[in-house]
Amino acid sequence: QVQLVESGGGLVQAGGSLRLSCTASGVNFSIRAMGWYRQAPGKQREFVAGTTGGARKYGDSVQGRFTISRDNTRNTIYLQMNSLKPEDTAVYYCNAGHSIPSGTWGQGTQVTVSS
Repeated sequence: QVQLVESGGGLVQAGGSLRLSCTASGVNFSIRAMGWYRQAPGKQREFVAGTTGGARKYGDSVQGRFTISRDNTRNTIYLQMNSLKPEDTAVYYCNAGHSIPSGTWGQGTQVTVSS
């Protein structure tokens, strides 16, 4: 019943920035864990960033460039992506649950970084 909807993807040049958003609906409590994963064609889905309570964690490939934030009142998370690289090109998926990864995924939003 929980639905996650991502937005904010697009086409940017290398070195540019984007901010992704994900909002959960169909739940009237604060979701414990929310985060972002991404998947490029032919590659496995990989962890990007997550937040559980006040804790934050980042995948090695984005550490220092991406920042996850959360609006707990809305069950909404954001992903500020700076210094984007062509290797960041992927579909970015929102995930949420008691812990992540969970079985609840958004539809994904495409991020394309040109060189």
